[in-house]
Amino acid sequence: MSDNVARRGFLIGGLGGAALLAAGCTSNEPSAAPTSAAPAATQAAGGNDEPGTKVTIGFSAPAADHGWIAAIAKNAEATAKQYTDVEFRPVEPTNDINQQISAVESLIAAKVSALVILPNDGQQLNQIALRATDAGIPVVNLDRIFPDKLAYRTWVGGDNYGMGVAAGHYIGTALKEKNVSNPVILEIQGIATLPLTQDRSKGFADALKTYGFKVTAQQDAQFTVETGNEVATSLLQAHSKIDAIWNHDDDQGVGVLAAISEAGRNEFIMVGGAGSANAMREIQNDNSVLKATVTYSPTMASSAIKLARLIAQGKGMSDLVENQVPQSITLASETITKENVEQYLPLGFES
Repeated sequence: MSDNVARRGFLIGGLGGAALLAAGCTSNEPSAAPTSAAPAATQAAGGNDEPGTKVTIGFSAPAADHGWIAAIAKNAEATAKQYTDVEFRPVEPTNDINQQISAVESLIAAKVSALVILPNDGQQLNQIALRATDAGIPVVNLDRIFPDKLAYRTWVGGDNYGMGVAAGHYIGTALKEKNVSNPVILEIQGIATLPLTQDRSKGFADALKTYGFKVTAQQDAQFTVETGNEVATSLLQAHSKIDAIWNHDDDQGVGVLAAISEAGRNEFIMVGGAGSANAMREIQNDNSVLKATVTYSPTMASSAIKLARLIAQGKGMSDLVENQVPQSITLASETITKENVEQYLPLGFES
């Protein structure tokens, strides 16, 4: 992945001894066998996966400047290639709203059979999604939702509130088992202004409340390795004793873990977020504070392609009674620990 080199350079050049911890967190290592491609278990095999009407699926997503986003694009492409009846037509990924609108307009003009769109901003791309729908092209809205339900045929995404709940229950249970009272619990968010971040924080607070706990300090880290490192360093300096940390994002977690290693701190447990392969290997090795991560899997892009194909072919989901694909599908947020990490590793993405 293109940003791994930059991440490796940052950690080695700027963090000294912390680079030893981070070295296992890059996809350049021989152990990095799991990929962010669609897992083998999802390959076409019977039922609705039998070849049908030829369809063209257009795909648009933000630029792959983040491990999770990169995995979204890889999963979509890998799944489309599994079907002989699918022509996959991606447009250039971009973080520019106007460029993404223009790219989707080109797919509408090409009269694709269906569109899978992960918008940079659902509000700002709502009108172009409505235009596609009005042109008779079903839209599968991936992750960041369009505010107008008429703008998409089906939405598929993760459960941000559920991520917080899962992280809160893991930490709450672990601290109760240790008979910890009045714990110091820190929360490192992604981008604080995003609704998805606010949902994650609310889920976390609500779950902790059931144990009689609350967040001691909260700071956002912008989903980047560098900011994750800076925020973690600041929080570690501000709190001489910590019981638990929830870091919302495994990509920024590379920097968080490096800061923890550099500070020589290990008196607390940490839970990650999203389910990167890097984090999973850290959990599997069981030699750092990272004990779990809660999923927000980019495999949702694989599911979006499958749904777009079924919708374009006029099919429903074979395991359901209904004749049509559901209007909304929310993936569960699952907790990955050393006990179950092996089954999740093939689904991991590289930070």
